[in-house]
Amino acid sequence: MEPYTSGLISLEDAQHLIQLQISPIRDKLQLALNDAAGRITADPVISPMAVPGFDNSAMDGYAVRLDDLALSRPLPVAGKALAGNPFNGEWPRGTVIRIMTGAPVPAGTDAVVMQEQANSSEQGITFTAEVVAGQNIRRTGEDIRAGDQILEAGVRLGASQLPLLASLGISEVSVLRKLRVAIFSTGDELVPVGQPLQAGQLYDTNRFAIRLMLEKLGCEVVDLGIIADDQQLLKQAFEEANRQADVVISTGGVSVGEADFTRDMLEALGTVTFWRLAIKPGKPFAFGRLSESWFCGLPGNPVSAVVTFYQLVQPMLARLLGQQHSGLAARLTARTSTSLRKMPGRIDFQRGYFSATADGTLQVTPAPHQGSHIFSSFSKANCFIVLERERGAVQSGENVTIEPFNDLLSD
Repeated sequence: MEPYTSGLISLEDAQHLIQLQISPIRDKLQLALNDAAGRITADPVISPMAVPGFDNSAMDGYAVRLDDLALSRPLPVAGKALAGNPFNGEWPRGTVIRIMTGAPVPAGTDAVVMQEQANSSEQGITFTAEVVAGQNIRRTGEDIRAGDQILEAGVRLGASQLPLLASLGISEVSVLRKLRVAIFSTGDELVPVGQPLQAGQLYDTNRFAIRLMLEKLGCEVVDLGIIADDQQLLKQAFEEANRQADVVISTGGVSVGEADFTRDMLEALGTVTFWRLAIKPGKPFAFGRLSESWFCGLPGNPVSAVVTFYQLVQPMLARLLGQQHSGLAARLTARTSTSLRKMPGRIDFQRGYFSATADGTLQVTPAPHQGSHIFSSFSKANCFIVLERERGAVQSGENVTIEPFNDLLSD
């Protein structure tokens, strides 16, 4: 047996070819922070101010001058500094200032002593620990300096980024426009969800799943519905999608069946880069270019469609938006709890559930059914078990690579 299936392109080569061909979009707009969640930064974001903007106390305690501590006697309290209400009066020698966390330190302060290290009496304050110059003082610009780049271009804005911008007084941010993605399914056997099934018909699971994932990625979706196995109707769908979208995604019609017109239509209307992958599930995946848009033809089986969207379309969309990361989670090593069936020739993305054992070792169990038509395997999984292209069957207890689901599949 040959180590690889003839005529198939590897997943890594397919991902690389897509990344080489695609350039990020450039169209951008200014959005208020309240409207910017999930959008991608179009330009680097520069801080207009320092954070902290002034020297302030990191503790509730007392602002002191080191020279006054050398007096070796209780020091009276000369005033109080609060967050939002600083001490602005005259600070006599041989005294301390009561200060609260976040309050600006009075001019001349050498250190702040936490209240737990201070004793109070009628004569004043004495301290129970050594005092070091600069202790418990947050310095101006310690976190961010004015003019610092705080975000790169290509960052998705969320709960970790938008409050940071707000803290700097930034009310608007430059973001890329949303990607427009047209989707349609092909096949006479498909029926929209909610319509009764007739003999031989199936619900259109793929378009439903792809739309959900596109919306999670912040795309504007143009849904063209189900296209019958008719060359003229399919041509019209391609032409309409090409006019409206940056990316066209179809499901079904890219294998070798007699009525699988999608691949032939793509070759007639555009350029096909590849259409057969050494991947399981998901071998019949087409990628190419139409006159105005990129095209991805996903397999008809629902698990295959989701796996290829996840592994190929997701990083492609990230590339179009200039994102710094592909969206794919880092891969980990886990021990299998059972044996796994596998034939050499294609990289295999089995669905599994991983967890940590008592000693901290990661263990993974495959979903009960791994067929490319069994979508319920996703509901019983939290990761892909990634079995290398040349690997054969896996015995219980062997180490395997796992890829935890990201937000597209984990929510």
